Amino acid sequence: MIEVSKADIYFQVGSGVDFELSFMDKIIEVNRKMRVVNCSEGIKIVDRDPHVWLSPKNAEIMVKNIYNALAQIDPENEGYYRKNMESYLKELNNLDEEIREILRNVTNRRFMIYHPAWRYFAREYNLTQIPVEKEGKEPTARGLMALIDQARRLKMKVVFVSPQFDQKKAEIIAESIHGRIVFLDPLAKDYVRNLKRVALELARSLS
Repeated sequence: MIEVSKADIYFQVGSGVDFELSFMDKIIEVNRKMRVVNCSEGIKIVDRDPHVWLSPKNAEIMVKNIYNALAQIDPENEGYYRKNMESYLKELNNLDEEIREILRNVTNRRFMIYHPAWRYFAREYNLTQIPVEKEGKEPTARGLMALIDQARRLKMKVVFVSPQFDQKKAEIIAESIHGRIVFLDPLAKDYVRNLKRVALELARSLS
């Protein structure tokens, strides 16, 4: 909060992330002169799912929103911000093309994951995520059996999990189908490398 009190600008994800829903009012209260930028402006939020950044196309919109805000608040360095934006947009475009190529020949386009963070990624690349957890709630015993039956019908051998969440239920499903769990991190620091790795893991498990 000390750093926030000194900031000229705050970049808000803006898609309904729990942290921002809980603390945004307090953040603004600390520094009322600070400009708050909604990085998700122009992105369609689906079913209140906040994980918009996991689509490279959405990430492009967010990068442009960040550039526009920086150029307005610091016009003297607009050229520097534009150069960085254009460089990263090119990197994101290349990433999108790589992911499409990686997933091009995947036949089974459904995957099971504990926490359903990958809706926007799945929608972008014609995939369907089957969530174990729904609306923040773990499955009941009956629900767990239904998921196991579904995984067997679809001949799944992998259940994906996020490292930020408990993996016990995912492990039960994986053991029941004689499969394994694989981690997909929606918050990894290296965005480009992470999404490419996600695509490769999905391609291996779905082919």
